[in-house]
Amino acid sequence: MEIASAKARHHRVVLCVLGASNLASLLAALHLVIHLNPEDKISIKRGTALTLLGFVYFMTLFELFNVAALFTSLGARFRHKFRLSSGDVLDITNKLVSAVQAAFSCATGVVVCLWSCTRDLMRSSHYISEAYAWFGAAYFFYDIWSMYMVHVHMTTNSNSTQSTKKSLPSGDALESPKKPSFFAYCKHEPVILMHHLFIGAFGFLVIVYFRGGLGDCVFGFVYLMELSTPFVSLRGILSRLQLKKSPVYVYNGLAMLATFLVCRVLSLPYVCLLYSRAASMTYFEAIKSLPTGCKVSICILLLPQIYWFYLMSAGALKLFFQRVPVKRS
Repeated sequence: MEIASAKARHHRVVLCVLGASNLASLLAALHLVIHLNPEDKISIKRGTALTLLGFVYFMTLFELFNVAALFTSLGARFRHKFRLSSGDVLDITNKLVSAVQAAFSCATGVVVCLWSCTRDLMRSSHYISEAYAWFGAAYFFYDIWSMYMVHVHMTTNSNSTQSTKKSLPSGDALESPKKPSFFAYCKHEPVILMHHLFIGAFGFLVIVYFRGGLGDCVFGFVYLMELSTPFVSLRGILSRLQLKKSPVYVYNGLAMLATFLVCRVLSLPYVCLLYSRAASMTYFEAIKSLPTGCKVSICILLLPQIYWFYLMSAGALKLFFQRVPVKRS
């Protein structure tokens, strides 16, 4: 009993430390930018600090959720109710952090669109666009590590309540499956990995350096692409909880398809339409006038979204139109 009590106190201390670090990193990031004027630029020094704070924020949030789910009595009851392994828990917490990041991104997108798109489409900018590019870039690199950890736990079928070895009926010991390497994970999830690297590295450089003084109305719509992420995350969480047949899963799937179509598939073509109007050109003339690098970037960003929307739509059609077997007498 004393050992269990000491472990419980230890986990409470860990939760407090993680919670304090998480809140402090967010407040520190806000303090760095809250006093800036809308059209101010983010210096490299300030931006580097925002990126470091972003790493602290997202990593502590992930660990905070994990400790609460794996090492508290409430988390134990939750895992027992839904029969969750440690891999399931890490997958759920990964998706919760993704939903939080999506909320930040959408808030940034709303501010940018309300400021830049209603003024000079080509020249007006708001500091929050660059500020969140610095802060949010940390998420995409954190998430690569986080998804790898989920993959490791799901592949090895590890559980915090199990030992590292399993016993056979004969009394021999069976070694746990070997931990997959990071390169093996890269081969397992190449599309999502390339997407994260593209957004976290090249997308960051475009917003901060390569846009050449152009306005950030376009990037406001890119930030708003994350509006579908909470619904995608909730679908994965409901699946882990074995609630695929629940009404919530169906309604969430419809909302996910709608937001994904509007915010991820149609948003970039709509931005091109806004550009064509601002440049007084036809739609195809405007696209043709874009620099080659810009057109390539749009394709790299848009094509995976079309691919994922196809997969989601195929899954939805399978769910809604699958045939019910007829009982025979």
